[in-house]
Amino acid sequence: MFESIGADIYKTWSEDQRRAEIGKLVEGHRAGLPLKILFQMASAIAGSPDSARDHLAVLIPADERHKMVTREKGAAQALAASFLM
Repeated sequence: MFESIGADIYKTWSEDQRRAEIGKLVEGHRAGLPLKILFQMASAIAGSPDSARDHLAVLIPADERHKMVTREKGAAQALAASFLM
C-alpha cells in the first residue's frame, strides 16, 4: 500500500511538475545521490522508465550522461546506459 502512495500522487502532476522534480533528483545526484536511486525515483515520478529516460535526456547534457555511464562498471554500467544513452 505505502509503496504506491507516491505513484498515485505523481499521476496527478503535469509534465512540467514531473520534470522539475526529476531535475531536483539530477541535482541530488550531482551532490552524491546514488545513480540507482536517481533512476528508481525518476521512473516513479515519470510514470515509466521510458518517460524517465526522456526527462533525463533533456535535463542532463550528452557529455555528462556519457561520463555517468563510463564511471560505472558491470551491471551498474548496463543500467546507467539503459537510462542515459
